[in-house]
Amino acid sequence: MKLHELRAPEGSTKAPKRKGRGTATGQGKTAGRGMNGQNSRSGGGVRPGFEGGQMPLTRIIPKRGFANPNKKQWAILNVEDLEIFENGTVVTPELLIENGLVKKVIDGIKVLGDGEISKSLTVQANKFSGSAVEKIQAAGGKAEVI
Repeated sequence: MKLHELRAPEGSTKAPKRKGRGTATGQGKTAGRGMNGQNSRSGGGVRPGFEGGQMPLTRIIPKRGFANPNKKQWAILNVEDLEIFENGTVVTPELLIENGLVKKVIDGIKVLGDGEISKSLTVQANKFSGSAVEKIQAAGGKAEVI
């Protein structure tokens, strides 16, 4: 079976009701909207979240804290994750994305010091924790801030 041969199963799709096409159709005149009221008018209805004048849920629920719009979102990487690279490799953000260690870089990459590293690597990232720098240098590598 190929994509162009796909068909919906028999009876699974129905033609939509053709409203406002005369009284004989059963959907003429008011077209299923009833006689009067807000929803019978064109452009009628209420905005999303409106609860008929009752205090809306979005205003009842308490709001707490503060969301900093300038907060930096770092892609986090641990030292132990760098073990997959060969000795002497220059680890760049592009290489990390290519190998699937980082999904996407928003504000940059931060390397943390969780785990151990035994290979001598030159790691290029936006930020390093103190313990990560110590472990990379102890293994004979370099931590370069880009």
